[in-house]
Amino acid sequence: MKPLFRFAFVVTLLTGAYNASATEYPLPPDDSRLIGENSTYIVPNDGRPLEAVAKEYMIGLLGMLEANPGTDPWLPKAGTQLTIPTQMLLPDTKREGIVINVAELRLYYYPKDENKVIVYPIGIGQLGANTPAMVTSISQKIPNPTWTPTPNIRKRYAAKGEILPVTVPAGPDNPMGLYAMRLAYGKGHYLIHGTNADFGIGMRVSSGCIRLRPDDIEALFNSVPKGTRVQVINQPVKYAVEPDGKRWIEVHQPLSHNENDDPQTMPIALSPAAKKFINSASSDDAVIKAALTRRSGMPVLVSEGEAVKDDSTVPEFLHQKGAEGFKSQPAGITQVGGESAQN
Repeated sequence: MKPLFRFAFVVTLLTGAYNASATEYPLPPDDSRLIGENSTYIVPNDGRPLEAVAKEYMIGLLGMLEANPGTDPWLPKAGTQLTIPTQMLLPDTKREGIVINVAELRLYYYPKDENKVIVYPIGIGQLGANTPAMVTSISQKIPNPTWTPTPNIRKRYAAKGEILPVTVPAGPDNPMGLYAMRLAYGKGHYLIHGTNADFGIGMRVSSGCIRLRPDDIEALFNSVPKGTRVQVINQPVKYAVEPDGKRWIEVHQPLSHNENDDPQTMPIALSPAAKKFINSASSDDAVIKAALTRRSGMPVLVSEGEAVKDDSTVPEFLHQKGAEGFKSQPAGITQVGGESAQN
């Protein structure tokens, strides 16, 4: 199977005028990270592409493809049962402001003093224009933004025979959409913004910025105050031990380094904490290995568990056993980097 990012161009030609919305979840207690439930969908004989189904259930396109490998993104077979991946683990980081996990192509917004989290599907930087890891804040909110392509963007387009204007004025033809929020990181070249296209959400399509569908960026723009904390992370592997002792792991395809990488088979880096979780005697080695291979983007139960306890009591040789057992998953990327971009 070809790397999924190669679908991007063709999908842009096939998707219609579909909008998507965020999904709102009650915020679980601090010692819990599992939210939502998956559901199923039977494909009708209506000729719609997979993007339309993703839109209907507020999922990114690659998220749908991770959950349903082998599905034709242009014309899913009528009668096929699809999994709608609306269950997930919250990223393992501070629950404040905006958290963007580029590996799963999702933005999490934690409204201040509200016991909820709002999850948006996003588009991120394409190959060669990666969205970097950062902790920053919203420095500027811009309604009806203009777009001034950076020199690197202009050079990249020129190499394809496309000459960009110096500035694209605000309006329906602006690729940044109708709303943008500038990040304080670096020279301010990175933004969270909308789009004038009806594709690319849940895919690597931008020049480094975070792209949302029009309805979603409008809602986020109207909810997020200037100065809000923004963290960009790259966690292809998420895991949790829930209060009931059940152990979960969620594995996404890692971001590719070059066009020859296949995200379904390329190595995934594991943090020391992830290795400790995997190597625990309380985790099922076979189930975890299958999850690391399958990369479904959905939480997988790896142990029914008992009362939550400190893994530090597990003998060291068991940790070593697990580390050896996963040599088939060699270390890879630990974070993304990139050049300045503006869409």
